[in-house]
Amino acid sequence: MAATVRRQRPRRLACWALMTVLLADLLALSDTLAVMSVDLGSESMKVAIVKPGVPMEIVLNKESRRKTPVTVTLKENERFFGDSAASMAIKNPKATLRYFQHLLGKQENNPHVALYKARFPEHELGFDPQRQTVYFQISPQLQFSPEEVLSMLLNYSRSLAEDFAEQPIKDAVITVPAFFNQAERRAVLQAARMAGLKVLQLINDNTATALSYGVFRRKDINSTAQNIMFYDMGSGSTVCTIVTYQTVKTKDAGMQPQLQIRGVGFDRTLGGLEMELRLREHLAGLFNEQRKGQRANDVRENPRAMAKLLREANRLKTVLSANADHVAQIEGLMDDVDFKAKVTRAEFEELCADLFERVPGPVQQALQSAEMKLDEIEQVILVGGATRVPKVQEVLLKAVGKEELGKNINADEAAAMGAVYQAAALSKAFKVKPFVVRDAVIYPILVEFTREVEEETGVRSLKHNKRVLFSRMGPYPQRKVITFNRYSHDFNFHINYGDLGFLGPEDLRVFGSQNLTTVKLKGVGESFKKYPDYESKGIKAHFNLDESGVLSLDRVESVFETLVEDSPEEESTLTKLGNTISSLFGGGSTPDTKENGTDTVQKPSEKGEAGSEGAPPAPEEEKKQKPARKQRMVEEIGVELVVLDLPDLPEDQLARSAQKLQDLTLRDLQKQEREKAANSLEAFIFETQDKLYQPEYQEVSTEEQREDISGKLSATSTWLEDEGFGATTAMLKEKLAELRKLCHGLFFRVEERKKWPERLSALDNLLNHSSMFLKGARLIPEMDQIFTEVEMTTLEKIINETWAWKNATVAEQAKLSATEKPVLLSKDIEAKMAALDREVQYLLNKAKFAKPRPRPRDKNGTRAEAPLNASASDQSEKVIPPPGQTEDTKPIPEPEKETGPEAADSEPLELGGPAAESEQKEHPEQPTGQKGTLKNDEL
Repeated sequence: MAATVRRQRPRRLACWALMTVLLADLLALSDTLAVMSVDLGSESMKVAIVKPGVPMEIVLNKESRRKTPVTVTLKENERFFGDSAASMAIKNPKATLRYFQHLLGKQENNPHVALYKARFPEHELGFDPQRQTVYFQISPQLQFSPEEVLSMLLNYSRSLAEDFAEQPIKDAVITVPAFFNQAERRAVLQAARMAGLKVLQLINDNTATALSYGVFRRKDINSTAQNIMFYDMGSGSTVCTIVTYQTVKTKDAGMQPQLQIRGVGFDRTLGGLEMELRLREHLAGLFNEQRKGQRANDVRENPRAMAKLLREANRLKTVLSANADHVAQIEGLMDDVDFKAKVTRAEFEELCADLFERVPGPVQQALQSAEMKLDEIEQVILVGGATRVPKVQEVLLKAVGKEELGKNINADEAAAMGAVYQAAALSKAFKVKPFVVRDAVIYPILVEFTREVEEETGVRSLKHNKRVLFSRMGPYPQRKVITFNRYSHDFNFHINYGDLGFLGPEDLRVFGSQNLTTVKLKGVGESFKKYPDYESKGIKAHFNLDESGVLSLDRVESVFETLVEDSPEEESTLTKLGNTISSLFGGGSTPDTKENGTDTVQKPSEKGEAGSEGAPPAPEEEKKQKPARKQRMVEEIGVELVVLDLPDLPEDQLARSAQKLQDLTLRDLQKQEREKAANSLEAFIFETQDKLYQPEYQEVSTEEQREDISGKLSATSTWLEDEGFGATTAMLKEKLAELRKLCHGLFFRVEERKKWPERLSALDNLLNHSSMFLKGARLIPEMDQIFTEVEMTTLEKIINETWAWKNATVAEQAKLSATEKPVLLSKDIEAKMAALDREVQYLLNKAKFAKPRPRPRDKNGTRAEAPLNASASDQSEKVIPPPGQTEDTKPIPEPEKETGPEAADSEPLELGGPAAESEQKEHPEQPTGQKGTLKNDEL
């Protein structure tokens, strides 16, 4: 029983814990009900939301498009995003930033930084000596880091989602490339923090795509493993992923579908952008060739012309995917010279021949990391816009050896849909069907430390140790604990990447530092001094690789143990707390269970000694025979982290960046409000000037009035053109208010005349119906009347007054000129109708719920006899039973009283009496024996 009692107490403790969790969930639900996902591609992004009533929907931007260019234009006094920014790329290429994600988490000496400068020479990149990173130098006053630019774009994506969802949104899941390392992932998280977004998870875009594919094919997943390969070639990179789908048994939800990332291969620079850059270079060469001998400047030195060529190259690549040749043409490419040239698909494929040779590379990497063969892959599915290039499909099909490539997934939106499904699953506001996701570690992580060891000869030396923390292709999220033994003083250890031999030399240079963090421990020696009599169980470091793939060191502890003997009469703190809570629930243990819970079970000795089994032992014997238990002491150790790959932004700099972005957002909102005020004023001027010439407005205004209004409109229009550029929002609103006040009388007279026919017709109909209702009410016989005379008189008075008001007001209005202020107002008509309708509705409701009055009795107050022509059976049925007995043989509480007015009001009428005779005369079709209350019901 002791064991039973111990099992019950945690359940009672769990009640309070469960209530606390439920309350926290309810509070969380009250904060937000919508979540979003942002699929951040190199060229464009897709935003999706989930909210009550809107399951997984792609957000449309302001141009009603489903994808938005990842482009930001930063000028001194304004910012542009998406399509607006993309159109500014030609006018102001230096201030228009694209493909800036390629600079995230990279220091100035990274080859990708040099590649970005070569691809986009119009951008000036500054150097941050503190973090060894670069930033965009737009002007001497404007400079932004790649994290700040990404934060602006994330904030813009949230504004699109909030406009679409019509509610604020804070929670988001953001996609990142699977090959992002720790520094790159932390940079995205810092950008989201600047934007004020709560990141539920950074999900790999290949994982999000696989999740979207599995969610919509849940019924096809069973216990048999299915291996699917996703080949994703986007604008900036290519990723090949091998995913295994099958159902697994979960702890809480039983059998559920699961996806497991088995293998990943990638190429950081193979994508549609590189193809477009090759085409741009080809078109630039053709243009220079056409102008050869004219001493013209090289088109490559003109940023605007190169921006035009890149846009044309993008269009050309898309067209050549479906056509064998196409003509590229640009009006006024440079120096007002038009450009026109024919490009064939064969020429395009020749330009990108080395790129197409790299297409099978990610496939081989994925197979090697998964330790699988091609014949184990059931299907290869294409993802990403660049897979639409025919040559890519041709080379890939040959590399995988399949009959065909799968195209049964939305190549552009799959990642966004999978990410928003994960957002709904992680949010407390939604309940979705479980889908287990087991992502994989791309880059292994290990712990390195040095320890003194004593060799056989007595010589002490240093030994370098490595322990794998998270292995390559191991699942995450995951927690690990590393125990350091034989340390009694402060020491350091290092967290580094493991074996990266699967990366090529160029990829290793792009990867950056392979050293992550140096951990310096402080307080190890003090912990040993604090517990000198305890046995050390080592220094335990707790690591966490979270859902976003970001590594963190949660804590470091020094653990000690010793053997102690418990005093039998003492209860532990947990036991006392359990007993207290149990008593609150009325579930205190019985005397038997309490006794069994504290007694120690005796074990017979080898010699068969010991007395009766049920007799409690003496206290001295109990203390001697009670086994000693282990006491565990934990001392937290101080930790100092030295980040080696890329230092995070300091908190003060992060706060300054967030404030700078908030100020820019506020400036944009103020600018939008001013533009809205200016547009409203300009629109009012044009619309009113047009109305002055319309017949309905000329009818209710004089020539002098129209000239006055027209003059004020013209003056305001001139002011708006000359001085409106520098006018504040308040000035614009004040000008609009003045014009509206001037034109109010004119607009009012027109609107009233438009409303008169409909309002007067409705009033006439209501008056006619009310009069008919009153006439019918007065025709009701007095004995069946449900309305009082006061009620009918009141209705009659309102009808007469309304008729009189209407006739008098219409007559008075007829005497006035159309240019004068009308006396017949639509609001007065509506008020009269409301008053009359209210009175009629009151009487209708009273008739609806009125109860029929009982019929009067004869002069003696007794029941009437049955008529002479009633049949014997009818008479026998209506005989009043003797006292104490009823027709259904049930006793009656009190004897019937047949005299007095109370009896007449309370007892039901007997059929066959005078009242029944009168009803049968009025309704000859009514059958004998039916109750006579139908007359009031029919009323």
